[in-house]
Amino acid sequence: MSGTKFDFYARKQSAHAHDHDHGHSPGSDHAGDAHTAIEVPREGPPSEFEIMSRAMQEILEAKGVITADQVRSRMEQFEEDLPYRGSRVVARAWLDPEFKQRLLEDGKAACAEMGIDLEADRLIAVENTPAVHNLIVCTLCSCYPRSLLGMPPSWYKSRNYRSRVVFEPRAVLREFGTVLPDRVTVRVHDSNADMRYLVIPLRPAGTEGWDEERLAEILTRDTLVGVTTPSGRR
Repeated sequence: MSGTKFDFYARKQSAHAHDHDHGHSPGSDHAGDAHTAIEVPREGPPSEFEIMSRAMQEILEAKGVITADQVRSRMEQFEEDLPYRGSRVVARAWLDPEFKQRLLEDGKAACAEMGIDLEADRLIAVENTPAVHNLIVCTLCSCYPRSLLGMPPSWYKSRNYRSRVVFEPRAVLREFGTVLPDRVTVRVHDSNADMRYLVIPLRPAGTEGWDEERLAEILTRDTLVGVTTPSGRR
């Protein structure tokens, strides 16, 4: 389908089935995820993994191993710390060409240089260029680089996004406010249990001379998934 300026990179492996949403509830999603056309309906009863996760938590609480407050506190800390890791990784890649090359060659090893231990076997960093825009999805469930970006947002887990982004990526991008020229090829990458993706967006004009911290501030979760692009206005 490259003639239509759209490529779908499907790299599924059999191990995919074991890494679904392990008990994540709608309340754990990021604030500000609402996009008017990306609807997030409840998709039936809880999954087997959600039921198993909740049951395990209740057993551990009953045995006094953990408390509900500890679980809640850990989730809050997870949400506070992790989403900024991916931003710092990409900001460093923008500033350090040698680090960016290592990130493109072996994303997991490059993240380890920054003290970040990833949950998946592989992290594949894909770089946006003036000719190519990359977009991430998990068509079977919601595999996602949580150690870099925190919990997946509700729209990423929805059947609407997972099915539509493969067949009409430009329409989905427009709903996020991202309109690309026809000459730009959109490449959709399909995550799985062993393999996660991270988008390295184009660095915006006007950010010359910015330090790593300031660059990281314009790199949101959505830019690192590919549904939006960063702006130099901050």
